[in-house]
Amino acid sequence: MGAAGSKLEKALGDQFPEGERYFGLENFGNTCYCNSVLQALYFCVPFREQLLEYYGNNKPVGDAEENLLTCLADLFSQITSQKKKTGVIAPKRFVQRLKKQNELFRSYMHQDAHEFLNFLLNELVDILEKEAQAAKNERGTSPPSDTANGPKNGLANGGQKEPFVTWVHKNFQGILTNETKCLRCETVTARDETFFDLSLDIEQNSSITSCLKNFSSTETLNAEDKFFCDKCCSLQEAQKRMKIKKPPHILVVHLKRFKYIEQLGRNKKLSYRVVFPLELKLGNTVEDADIEYSLFAVVVHVGSGPNHGHYVSLVKSHNHWLFFDDENVEMIDESAVQTFFGSAQEYSSNTDHGYILFYESIGSGNKN
Repeated sequence: MGAAGSKLEKALGDQFPEGERYFGLENFGNTCYCNSVLQALYFCVPFREQLLEYYGNNKPVGDAEENLLTCLADLFSQITSQKKKTGVIAPKRFVQRLKKQNELFRSYMHQDAHEFLNFLLNELVDILEKEAQAAKNERGTSPPSDTANGPKNGLANGGQKEPFVTWVHKNFQGILTNETKCLRCETVTARDETFFDLSLDIEQNSSITSCLKNFSSTETLNAEDKFFCDKCCSLQEAQKRMKIKKPPHILVVHLKRFKYIEQLGRNKKLSYRVVFPLELKLGNTVEDADIEYSLFAVVVHVGSGPNHGHYVSLVKSHNHWLFFDDENVEMIDESAVQTFFGSAQEYSSNTDHGYILFYESIGSGNKN
């Protein structure tokens, strides 16, 4: 990346952020799905800082076995400690460990960036949980709240002690509440569940705001879909809706661009134009809050189908937008972000579409 790196340094000039590093990641044969997500996570500053702090306190000693958490921390540590401001790093240890850990990622076939992100975050949480449990057993006490694990699935209403929360949860976890109201007795049943990202159905010429509105829209359960009301002790018509009870610090939005089409007998990529704003307000979707988020990363799928193609990422760092394509890194204008919204026509030569969006709540201290 010599020439490209110096070009990037030249473009930023005196504005090159002090202490920041912009490094491309080597591709080991269709590992762009991994590289694009790793860049987005690296520029999630609170996550990066907490991961490096964890690594500083928990560096593996001797022949201690590596895991995905230590490999990720080591990679981030390598980037931050580079003398050069730009260049290329080979995330070899991380990719090898990923393949060892999960057979899904062992082949050289095209993989899904969203599946990888989901697996990685849950794997980090599992590792932290095991470490916290081991520490608890050693001390005979409860683990501290910043290293233990919180719930990954549902939260029962009442009767459960306060869950411990890791720094992974503190960044990415939100809580959804699923409300069902019986239309006969008007009793509302609420069930909470945690999430690391929101997967949204998309429509042509829409926006994230309208997708979120649809996500939280009221659905009537009737005919064959009636709801069993515990109070009425029978099946009743009901209204159901999903709301965000506790918004996450980092909101990850996954656009469902790959859909199974029965007539075709396969998955098809939806190239729909979905506008994702630089500043996003969560209004009707959230209980008693009007929270605002700022976009800092986008994982883009390039290609016309789900089983082949390429992933790149756009990242905002210190008020500059950067384009990461494996080994290559270049500066882009903020206005270029909208070229990744999607296509207004079903068939278009533009196949570069926003797939995973990373928003940070405003006022939470990201240096981006």
